[in-house]
Amino acid sequence: MIRSFASGCRSDLAGSTSRFASLRRSLRRRLAAVGRVALSVASVAALSLSATAQDQPEIPALTPAVQNGDWWMPRHEQKLAEKEQAEKIDLVWIGDSITHGWEGTGKKIWDEKFAPRHSLNLGYSGDRTEQVLWRLQHGEVEGIAPKGVVIMIGTNNTGHRQDPADQTAAGVRAIVAELRQRLPEAKILVLAIFPRGETTDDPLRRLNTDINALLAEMATEDDGDGDMISFLDINASFLADDGTLPKSIMPDLLHPNEAGYQKWAEAIEPAIVKLLGE
Repeated sequence: MIRSFASGCRSDLAGSTSRFASLRRSLRRRLAAVGRVALSVASVAALSLSATAQDQPEIPALTPAVQNGDWWMPRHEQKLAEKEQAEKIDLVWIGDSITHGWEGTGKKIWDEKFAPRHSLNLGYSGDRTEQVLWRLQHGEVEGIAPKGVVIMIGTNNTGHRQDPADQTAAGVRAIVAELRQRLPEAKILVLAIFPRGETTDDPLRRLNTDINALLAEMATEDDGDGDMISFLDINASFLADDGTLPKSIMPDLLHPNEAGYQKWAEAIEPAIVKLLGE
């Protein structure tokens, strides 16, 4: 079922807006929890119905693509080699510059907390959902059997193009479907996209919040085993009581500094323990 969704995602988008609205209302009625709960592949299909009508162009968030930067493909080749050279890989991290930053600003914390757990960092600065899809389809998780996968992706869909929330969410769901097909034994943890912008009224913050709401809204259903896919929102760990994002945590109001990476590591630790069965 998961594979058929991943291969048919674009054709599903041809459904009518009214059909999507009906499905969304049905999903809302069944919403029973927020936070770390099972994600639904059935919900993903319903979400993707809203993206375009049949005669509209393909949705970028769902169309696998490479980045244009001359550093990007060498990093892909490096990660393929790193994967092959590793004795074992138990935990895979997938994302954009924020995940990539575990190799820079967050390296000390990574080396203490996650490197000993045989982690592979597949974060690429500037990536959107479509680059992650391309990477998964070009070998980055081939031939490995991790216990867990952590995903956080989508803030560049917001920042680069202001993609509609439902399109970015559909891209995240397609990534989950790819992972379930390619790594059927791995537990998947989808993180809410981190806050950006100084205040809750920041337009890009609000768009990320809308994406996260869609992910949480779909979190009451799963493809059969609710223990394999989960969702976690740790954003409150970074914010002041009034919702302000402190520059002491994210100096550019987007990327964590070392203190921010420390907060991330602390907030996610219980979930990592569960992913790895520690």
